[in-house]
Amino acid sequence: MAQTDLERYLDPSEVIPEKAELAEDEARSSSESSSRWKRVTGKLLTWGVETRGIQPVPFEERTDEQFFKIFFLWFTTNFGILSFSAGTLGPAVYGLSKGDSCLVILFFNLLCCTPVAYFVTWGPKLGMRQMTQARYSFGYYGVIIPSILNLIGGLGFCILDCIVGGQTLASVADGRMSWTVGIVIITVIALFLTFFGYNVLNWYERLAWIPVLVCFLVALGLGGKHLSTPAPAEPATAASVLSFGSVIAGFVISWAPLASDFTSYYKPDVSSWKMALYSYTGLLLSNAGLQILGAAVASVAPLIPSWNDGWNLGGPSNVGGLLQAMLSPVGNFGKFLTVLLSLSVTADIATTLYSMCLNFQILIPKLVVVPRYVFSLVATAIVLPLAIVGSHRFNDTLENFLALVGYWVSEFVAIVLVEHFVYRRRDQTPDNPYSTTMGYDITQWNRPSQLPTGIPALAALVLSYGLITPSMNQVLFIGPIGEKTGILGLRLRSSCVACCI
Repeated sequence: MAQTDLERYLDPSEVIPEKAELAEDEARSSSESSSRWKRVTGKLLTWGVETRGIQPVPFEERTDEQFFKIFFLWFTTNFGILSFSAGTLGPAVYGLSKGDSCLVILFFNLLCCTPVAYFVTWGPKLGMRQMTQARYSFGYYGVIIPSILNLIGGLGFCILDCIVGGQTLASVADGRMSWTVGIVIITVIALFLTFFGYNVLNWYERLAWIPVLVCFLVALGLGGKHLSTPAPAEPATAASVLSFGSVIAGFVISWAPLASDFTSYYKPDVSSWKMALYSYTGLLLSNAGLQILGAAVASVAPLIPSWNDGWNLGGPSNVGGLLQAMLSPVGNFGKFLTVLLSLSVTADIATTLYSMCLNFQILIPKLVVVPRYVFSLVATAIVLPLAIVGSHRFNDTLENFLALVGYWVSEFVAIVLVEHFVYRRRDQTPDNPYSTTMGYDITQWNRPSQLPTGIPALAALVLSYGLITPSMNQVLFIGPIGEKTGILGLRLRSSCVACCI
């Protein structure tokens, strides 16, 4: 009997039905799981959630004609308390007077808004995200390096936004809310906007600037009488001017690797001049305007006891406490305005996270099949804990981070521009927009063998650090040139990159 059972056990005719049943169960389970995922995805699509990642937008799907939206996107994104905070660094950290700080802010914004505005015009023509287009300079795999740097920079800005927004929100609670709780609230709101994507993001950016403008006008009306008598300052030095200038430059030019992410759905026949002008104006008015206000307020804050107390509430350089002190004369209405100001950072965070979702797919190309909104959850999970950890060293974090961001972005801009103007041929074929546009064959975006190797671009990026390193003036390292002149490399390294290419 035992032998018979053993023979039956070894008989394939007895085993195969069991395997078939298991395979059938697994297939059924997989099918049910796939069906559930399709239902969820379909539901999200009906809600207007954008799923497209780095895939170029086909010519026939580039139909958005509301070109003015790009002005509001850039204006609202930068019209918040982080821009105000960047302006305070001139007097508070670099010891510059109000006048010197304002001149530095104006000059560097006028200069550094230009490449961002120009890159914006490529979106409608190519239908490609900015880092996807960068594959035509750095190569399919080489672009991973700037993508990593861009990811670090974007997440860093989100962290700074979360910190300053959380500080501002907590300042209204009179000590009953910690900075951590404020940071969590700000992050969750921004996640909601990022998750839905292009349409919801543009709708929000068209409206969110209005309450922020009201808040700053009220603050200016209440505190404007103090701004004419700033605290005495030491004479400006080349090192302090260039160091502060590099911070302002890093703040603005860091948008360049993200620029066309927000314009790839626009109609290709839009005037490039119109797109560039909308973008340049939105960037300049928001950044320069609030940074100048921040510099003016920081220059007088030490002379006004209530402002100085708010500035140091819960730790040094509490921008939220400073704004709350400025609005305190109108009582609870001032607290309400401060809450609105704290929410202004959500526009910046949402815009940045939107692009960071795309960078994950550039970094790991196989993730291109994963819907874009999934990465908004991943990015938020990274930003939130880091913002909480860095919240009590905000000024140091802001100063050091913004200065470092400018190092690699200026090289990226120089490399892409040289590739575009020198090596690409403007041989667009009107009857076949898919073939070549502005010298780029957009059908080759995901074919490594058809894209450049990227070796010259990466070599130029590396070789430029021969000039950057001695020109650095950072906490971790001070080069011999940087020690004498500040961060002079900001003005020189782009030229060095162009020569290397």
